[in-house]
Amino acid sequence: MKLSDYKIEHFFDEMIGADGRPRSAVQHLARNLEGLPDGELILRQKSADRALIQMGITFSVYGASAGLEKTLPFDLVPRIIAGSEWNRIEKGLRQRIQALNLFIDDLYHDHEIIKDRVVPAEVISSSKGFRPACVGMKPPQGIWCHITGTDLIRHSDGEIYVLEDNLRCPSGVSYVLENRHLMKSLFPEVFKAAKVRAVSNYPLRLRDMLEYLAPPDVVAPHVVLLTPGVFNSAYFEHSFLAQQMGIELVEGGDLVVNDGFVWMRTTHGFQRVDVIYRRIDDDFLDPEVFRADSLLGVPGLMQVYKDGNVALANAPGSGVADDKVVYAYIPEVIKYYLGEEPIIPNVPTYICSKESDLKYVLEHIDQLVVKAANESGGYGMLVGPHSTKKEQEDFRQKVRAEPRNYIAQPTLSLSRVPTVVDGQLEGRHVDLRPYILYGKEIFVLPGGLTRVALKKGSLVVNSSQGGGSKDTWVLAENEAEADMASGAVMESQFQTQGTTA
Repeated sequence: MKLSDYKIEHFFDEMIGADGRPRSAVQHLARNLEGLPDGELILRQKSADRALIQMGITFSVYGASAGLEKTLPFDLVPRIIAGSEWNRIEKGLRQRIQALNLFIDDLYHDHEIIKDRVVPAEVISSSKGFRPACVGMKPPQGIWCHITGTDLIRHSDGEIYVLEDNLRCPSGVSYVLENRHLMKSLFPEVFKAAKVRAVSNYPLRLRDMLEYLAPPDVVAPHVVLLTPGVFNSAYFEHSFLAQQMGIELVEGGDLVVNDGFVWMRTTHGFQRVDVIYRRIDDDFLDPEVFRADSLLGVPGLMQVYKDGNVALANAPGSGVADDKVVYAYIPEVIKYYLGEEPIIPNVPTYICSKESDLKYVLEHIDQLVVKAANESGGYGMLVGPHSTKKEQEDFRQKVRAEPRNYIAQPTLSLSRVPTVVDGQLEGRHVDLRPYILYGKEIFVLPGGLTRVALKKGSLVVNSSQGGGSKDTWVLAENEAEADMASGAVMESQFQTQGTTA
């Protein structure tokens, strides 16, 4: 299995340029791959697969007919991003998060952007993510979007585009840390020589951000992670992050509201909770405010939050910016609040509630990607060029019946990365989900989760649709940025964490 036999075809390849030579940022890795003995890469891939099973690193697939738990497929060939390019991406993400926070705050207070007709009022009022119960609320430190996973893609033109924003309960960062651990263990000499920026400090950064949100009278904040429970698809991540941060993992039944505060039940009595990193959707947070039938949340929680006696991350109501119709207006949002052009552009988007856009989408549905405004995980989506005539007609009917709920985008040619497939290196399409923390400052985790569509020709990278992941290497521009630690640094932490998920 040689890189020299790898075919880039007509796609933008992250490792190999159009001239057939390794790009400058990946030349060291390419030399090491070429220098491996025959069969060595396959042996190391099998070692990684076994490690995933032993660690218990899993996710759940809803509706699966046979077995809920699956390991997320991991591919050994990393995705590499030059430090100079990452600097621009990081700057663009900081810009976007700053504007999104101002936007959300405005929506729940003065509505200036609506009054100035930059964003139509009906787009917000009809959004499933907009929460009337949050109108007038003031989150701690004025921050709404504390943890964001922004999905990026690279098109055939080489440009990076924002595909969507995830501000409710973005998942996947545990796989970033797990992937890095595996790569450092399996390729320690390559990793060290490549001078890759560290990601292992994310749990500490996350905890620092959460503690920053605590009520001002609290000296030593008590932080917990609220999970829906073991049957949630991301439960492994919930338990992993809680363990890495050194905080309690709790379910709704472990918490109670009394005397204007939130308390956690312990074997020694009740303990006050100051900050909740919630991994459950708004609908289930508080049955007294949202869904009355929810058994996952805490009755009275929203009143305590409104009174400033507990912090919630992310803030309830921030999911309005996850709406894919709202996404189409974010370039104008950036210009409105910051007076700047977006550093990272959106993918061109057709809004089906606009008559002219609707007409175009219905006539060209075989050429477009059509998405439901509030779905995730690759669900509620039609990839026109890869669909049947019947699927296209079914989607036409859905769009006609509820145009507000759909957007459409050109079918982009996602970039590819060499991937181990049946003993060979083949190109597979990828996207990238960087993670951004907004506390005292905005921190962007170097790299993020590279998701890879393992099915040949597929553009759908979601794990629920058969996708896998890769380690993402952002090359350090100086020694101080480089992660020079050995792969054993986090080994004991992963071994203790890898039980059931």
